[in-house]
Amino acid sequence: MGNWKSFPRNRFSHVAQVCAVVLMLGGGAMASATADPSTTAPSTTAPSTAAPAPTTTASPRTAAATCTDIDVVAARGTFEAEGLGRIIGEPLYAALQKALTGKTTSSYAVDYPASLIQPWSVQQGNRDLVNHLSSQAAACPQQRFILIGYSQGANVVDNSIGISSAGAVVGGDIAATIPTAIEPKVAALLLFGNPIRALGKSVTGTYASRTRDFCASGDPICQAGGLNGAAHLLYGNDAAAAAAFAATKV
Repeated sequence: MGNWKSFPRNRFSHVAQVCAVVLMLGGGAMASATADPSTTAPSTTAPSTAAPAPTTTASPRTAAATCTDIDVVAARGTFEAEGLGRIIGEPLYAALQKALTGKTTSSYAVDYPASLIQPWSVQQGNRDLVNHLSSQAAACPQQRFILIGYSQGANVVDNSIGISSAGAVVGGDIAATIPTAIEPKVAALLLFGNPIRALGKSVTGTYASRTRDFCASGDPICQAGGLNGAAHLLYGNDAAAAAAFAATKV
């Protein structure tokens, strides 16, 4: 994101939108918004009746932890507490455990500030994600990855696959990219409230067919002109659909 003093004036409206979303979250708006189906963007979710696969949950800060079949790497959104992220990371990981029948899974929470004002927040996450994948690939050659990115975390994933989030709300220049040798090991990318979409950008090229990019109707973070801040807090409703998509890619 660069030096805060050089923050472009025309992005302050976007920052205000992020702040509004954060205040809603802190005030418990997520619970009330979730209870109101009228604020939820339509999504198709297929219920799973499969028994949960055996799982091994790696420490969020331990690279090259356990050689599971699938390592789920999640970059949380701005101001979410450390971990996978409660808006979508945690519910999606639980959905993936059910959807990935017969596969062992581990999880890793990208280690970065997820800050609105700290310079280089996105780049820190970008580097950590790429470093984690490199460490895991070296230690566990047969392991594959599912990448999750929510809000600023989607910028982290975008940068890591070589699509710059510079110019997007809480975005920044690319700091590192996933090595070509590791690219085939990335089974799926699951993105939510992706800020680059408000710029008219999306995931293209090598990763396009492996990507599901959710943007709720009216979400001002990913939809230019969006006015429904509550929509940015409702991506947990898409966990089943995202997990079902990922299951077709592993």
